[in-house]
Amino acid sequence: MSDIQEAVRERYAAKALQMASPGVTGRLGLACNLSTADLTTRVAEWKAIDGLALIGRDEAGGSVTSTYRASPETRAELARLVAAERGCCGTADWSLQDEGDELRVTVRASSGACCEDDACGATYSAAELASVGIDPTASLGCGNPALLADLRPGERVLDLGSGAGLDVLLSAKRVAPDGHAYGVDMTDEMLAVARGNQTKAAVTNATFLKGTIEQIPLPDASVDVVISNCVINLAADKRAVLREAHRVLAPGGRFAVADMVALAELPAEVKRSLDQWAGCVAGTISIGEYAEALRDVGFSDVDVEITRETRLEGVDGAIASAYIRARKEATS
Repeated sequence: MSDIQEAVRERYAAKALQMASPGVTGRLGLACNLSTADLTTRVAEWKAIDGLALIGRDEAGGSVTSTYRASPETRAELARLVAAERGCCGTADWSLQDEGDELRVTVRASSGACCEDDACGATYSAAELASVGIDPTASLGCGNPALLADLRPGERVLDLGSGAGLDVLLSAKRVAPDGHAYGVDMTDEMLAVARGNQTKAAVTNATFLKGTIEQIPLPDASVDVVISNCVINLAADKRAVLREAHRVLAPGGRFAVADMVALAELPAEVKRSLDQWAGCVAGTISIGEYAEALRDVGFSDVDVEITRETRLEGVDGAIASAYIRARKEATS
């Protein structure tokens, strides 16, 4: 595994553990700008204080309240952790209340997606989310590829880098009853989260596979549509990913992904940063490079639509989320 793959795997394994055992914040997420190692440490710190002193946790109306048994040590640790989260999170309000024998930590979110360290932000309707019973913060993406792909009943769809499974489950519902949705992810932790979400959503026409997007564990011409959500930019060898996407598509199949692209050249030090790779920044390529790579591996009808530009604080250059479409030529 390359250094880039390992950095990405560590970051998203940590996020999966956060989703599975979310700590004080319930489904609201943890700190926004931590490195992979620091995020893992922060999750472990919340788990430790939960294990020592947590009495109970309630979540309602966009707020999570955790109640702890009071002691001098617990009081000091919670004060430290809440202060650390306040220093990071711009979209949540953290408070610590001392009620003598009990301490209460409350997090109130002012937006649906709190404290993610990615430059991405996916958009799903309330009806879509309700149909699979998943919170919007389960998406670490930059769009809604299941909608972008115009999926139809009976089709076979593959999600590259399926994460917590939101796009796979939405796709499965769109292609039901006779279609099927596959998700590929390289982390055991994310696969466990996705399969748990599948069980809760009672979606039977979906399969989650362990593998990398550079070596997709499906046979040639086995799917009609390939989707992905802010993942291909994380791959060091994007042409390998696109070749694999072309291979598994049936003739006439569609490629429809949400991804991050570079609008202006990023500094060399940013491109070398493993944290920036894992954060959907350093691995971005230009629109022209993306389109050329798609054509080089055999795709046609390439179209790139910019959806949201992002300026990076303290970094020259610019990136953007984009919808990228292409098609595999149909055989005569």
